[in-house]
Amino acid sequence: MIAASEALALLKRGTVEVLLEKELLAKLERGRPLRVKAGFDPTAPDLHLGHTVLLTKLRQFQDLGHEALFLIGDFTGMIGDPTGKSVTRRPLSRDEVIENARTYEQQIFKLLDPEKTIVMFNSSWMGEMQAADLIQLAARHTVARMLERDDFAKRYAAGQPIAIHEFLYPLIQGYDSVAMRADVELGGTDQKFNLLVGRQLQEAYGQEPQVVMTMPLLEGLDGVQKMSKSLGNYVGVDDPPNDMFGKIMSISDTLMWRYYELLSLETGPQEQARMRTLAERGEANPRDQKVRLATEIVGRYRGPQAARSALEDFELRFRQGGLPEDMPLVSVSAGGGTILIGTLLKEAGLTASTGEALRMIQQGAVRIDGERVADIKLGVAAGTTHVYQVGKRKFARVAVVEA
Repeated sequence: MIAASEALALLKRGTVEVLLEKELLAKLERGRPLRVKAGFDPTAPDLHLGHTVLLTKLRQFQDLGHEALFLIGDFTGMIGDPTGKSVTRRPLSRDEVIENARTYEQQIFKLLDPEKTIVMFNSSWMGEMQAADLIQLAARHTVARMLERDDFAKRYAAGQPIAIHEFLYPLIQGYDSVAMRADVELGGTDQKFNLLVGRQLQEAYGQEPQVVMTMPLLEGLDGVQKMSKSLGNYVGVDDPPNDMFGKIMSISDTLMWRYYELLSLETGPQEQARMRTLAERGEANPRDQKVRLATEIVGRYRGPQAARSALEDFELRFRQGGLPEDMPLVSVSAGGGTILIGTLLKEAGLTASTGEALRMIQQGAVRIDGERVADIKLGVAAGTTHVYQVGKRKFARVAVVEA
């Protein structure tokens, strides 16, 4: 095991805050494996690269000899964390939560070491908690402290309703840390309040408080909004290899370095700095560095052979086909879950009108991911992202989102 100071430097890489850094160093210096918690509410059936920012940090802890506690919030998932929401969030049914949780277990071991991972469900302890126990838990926190949370404070000031069950969410997430005896908890910056509740409750229950490490929210393919399936700017862990490879190749040269920092396990900070310097000097092609990143990520989640095949497909379809290396990501809205191809092309700015779009389709001049479109009534589903080509010179990667 490397020295505690070296481990701390590695673990701090890519984080936003470590609360408190001196506590983490002290825990590392003890020389025993730490229990490192990361929780996910199974609110959707699949994970994307935004989720794996936490998993990548968790894997770094594992590589240093520590134990990953992967918490599936099957109990809290039925409450719905209101973080960042301006309205009360719809709770999920038990069946929805269980089905989503099943897919999480299948996906996380594409990155985490199964031998050093304990998968836990917070229904294990929350399901046994009696009403009196929950009241005692609630007594350990105040309404004033709860209203310090930014989204609650804004809604309260605006006179918007806050349901009582929403106050329970941070308490239950915090109590998870008590039940799991976590030494460290990882979370996105939007989870900071909840993670600090965990520290407070551990102290209230006589435990040493966990160290809180907040991670940035990964920008999606557009480089602006955080990665989200509903926005269509995501790369799914279970995406087909060719789609995954093509999506990563579509990100901007600037955003590429952000993805390297937060997602790469094969290139350390020194190597990334060297690569970036070479690119800025014009001594290396950013495209080739992007290929390296895409190959690593596809290989991790879909296997080395799939990564090689995806690269070959990309070379054939995109380079030999004359498609530009950097294409804009455009979002269009789909009412009712689908949008007609003619409307999509017009709204994406690839044609001046729907009529022109239909004429171009009839002339065989429209392609989706290199495949010619023949059906003028084709409907494109929300939540999909593809490369659209009109004629020889107009290209765009278009994300279809829910209206």
